[in-house]
Amino acid sequence: MEAPVTVAVLSGGVGAARLLRGVQQVVAPEAIAAIVNTGDDVILHGLHISPDIDTIIYTLADAVNPETGWGLAGETWQAMSMVERYGGVSWFNLGDRDLGTHLYRTHRLGEGATLTEVTGEIARAWGLGVNIVPMSDDRVQTRVTVPDDGEIGFQEYFVERRHGVPVSAVRFAGAEAAALSPAAASSLATADVVIVAPSNPLVSIAPLLAVPGLRDAVVARRATTVAVSPIVGGKAIKGPAEELLRGLGHEASAVGVATMYRDIASVLVIDQVDAEYAADIEAIGMRCIVTDTIMSSPGVSASLARHCLDAVSA
Repeated sequence: MEAPVTVAVLSGGVGAARLLRGVQQVVAPEAIAAIVNTGDDVILHGLHISPDIDTIIYTLADAVNPETGWGLAGETWQAMSMVERYGGVSWFNLGDRDLGTHLYRTHRLGEGATLTEVTGEIARAWGLGVNIVPMSDDRVQTRVTVPDDGEIGFQEYFVERRHGVPVSAVRFAGAEAAALSPAAASSLATADVVIVAPSNPLVSIAPLLAVPGLRDAVVARRATTVAVSPIVGGKAIKGPAEELLRGLGHEASAVGVATMYRDIASVLVIDQVDAEYAADIEAIGMRCIVTDTIMSSPGVSASLARHCLDAVSA
């Protein structure tokens, strides 16, 4: 079966980056659009930091830190050591080379460039063919409610507190007034296949769906949308998805993911260890594909990408 001509991937951070690494082995990079969550963007030290965008760019450029899945390989930390010496904010660690990315982004945004324009410039500077597209050029902020302190920014929860406190609510501040970026709207309208990456459903994919127009665009083409479960054997491969799902009243399983995604995707891809749930997933209205979803190598990522594309390709 021939691969589709164009693919749009709803993307969060590490899981999406690894899947995109596989997709570009199957489809021409220029035919791929990664529509990326910007809800966890943060302003620190006067700089605009876009963690998910940068993780995807660094991964596709083969420059990411292989031990963490984010940041740059071979990084140094001299600038942050000075910030810490002065008693400044140091809980969000930024490598020296990574700081250059944020300096450039902030400068260009200050000149009036959109986040979409700046992201394209950074991606091209890394030699990427994949179109990296922010979900919106407007500011959307993922905020979570935690004990004692009420509502805090996502990075305060995720990094400063190491996602080790319960969360009772998640809100996407500014989403209702945000506009879907023209590049994201075009990519969704023209893609042969939409893939929902194995990113956290509540804080990586939900912010995307909260931007007016994006959910409707995906629902309208549900038949050609496939999702990959980020939950394997009842646990998240990386990050706090398991704790967030349970804490906010969702089932932390492949079936729980299917329940959340059944309105936007016609197919759910799950890992072999969850094969027992295939019948339950199909009973709630989604086709189920069982394969290896733990992307431990580029080859596994490519195989997973092929399964996703074949699942909804005629």
